[in-house]
Amino acid sequence: MAITEAAAAIDIKSTQTATPSDLRSYRLSNIDMLRGLVIIIMALDHVRDYFMLTTELDPLAQADVSLDLYLTRWVTHFCAPVFVFLAGTSAGLMAVRKSRLKMAQFLASRGVWLILVEVLLISTAWTFSPFDGIAQVGNATIFAMQVIWAIGASMLVLAVAQYFGAKACLLLGLIIILGHNSLDAIWPSGDIMSGNNPIWYALHSQSSTLVGPIHLIFAYPLLPWIGIMLVGYGTAFVFTKPAQERNKILIVCGVLMMVLFFILRSTQIYGDPNPWQIHELGLQATILDFMNVTKYPPSLLFTLITLAPMAILCAYADNVKGKFKDMLVMFGRVPFAFYVAHLYLIHTLSLCLGKLQGYSFSDTMTLYFFYPKGFGVNMFWVYVAWLVIVAMLYPFCKWMADIKAKRKDWWLSYL
Repeated sequence: MAITEAAAAIDIKSTQTATPSDLRSYRLSNIDMLRGLVIIIMALDHVRDYFMLTTELDPLAQADVSLDLYLTRWVTHFCAPVFVFLAGTSAGLMAVRKSRLKMAQFLASRGVWLILVEVLLISTAWTFSPFDGIAQVGNATIFAMQVIWAIGASMLVLAVAQYFGAKACLLLGLIIILGHNSLDAIWPSGDIMSGNNPIWYALHSQSSTLVGPIHLIFAYPLLPWIGIMLVGYGTAFVFTKPAQERNKILIVCGVLMMVLFFILRSTQIYGDPNPWQIHELGLQATILDFMNVTKYPPSLLFTLITLAPMAILCAYADNVKGKFKDMLVMFGRVPFAFYVAHLYLIHTLSLCLGKLQGYSFSDTMTLYFFYPKGFGVNMFWVYVAWLVIVAMLYPFCKWMADIKAKRKDWWLSYL
């Protein structure tokens, strides 16, 4: 997400919406709008994690899950694939005006930066216990390797792969996305909390590894995310086309991906390790099970059903007007700042909620799934909290967006 600056110095008036004072011009508003939308949706998922009265870590796996909880969780599946794909797309557009050496330096530095931020800054936001450790894991310090780690590590791979050209990156990315589920039956299954797994498990399995007093939790297995970023890089040329042609390609690709999803999911031939079945609870439970595809790691079917609607939405984004779109574009131009700030804000407010409900701060200065039983509020108040938190973040993000629009300091590209 750090790679969210100017897409490329390409004069395509039908796709640019930079303001005259924007020194980081040639932004593509449909990309920024899409990124802004999914980052707000992502905040909903994290508010649910830290505010909701529930003990279910994976509500989608419950046959009797309520429809509102299911949809609240399921809609957030769009976030990570879109972030990773668009990071690759932005890199591909930037490559038009940078040498391959400059691109390698850019991607490598951002990749290392993002991994360091994940380890040192974001993991602290998740736990609020950077030095004391977490009692539930033997007082080890938890480093949660999640979406920022996946983006950073994928950038390191892309820094090398881009030397072979966009077509090679596209081909390699497609091979990974289409083929990685063939590893499901043979790849070792890690334990996300045990700490006993070799680090290489994290390529295709959630796992955890103890390194002295540090507990590395790999929530985002890396291999499929590399594939998604490579495809984003390899298809960046689509966004250099005139709007009408570009949007037609996006719609066709989106429809084809959805058709492929329903064919593969209904036949259960290939593409996801989580089978579905007809439920005695009725049609709703069956449909929800059908749509419950695997995110960790993102299966082929997960990738298809998340990127397909986003491709179609992106095609129509240019037609959206008004203040709501302006807000989404603004958030989409500062996703890194939003991401870091929203985690600290959400966790801080959850501490306050816990205090109001009679818990001590120590009860909630940990990962959310270690929160005490009985903590939290119902779904209605989760949505209220989400809207309040987004509103609270607006002034900060607007300030950051204005700075990035008016200045070109090198350090701003890291934010």
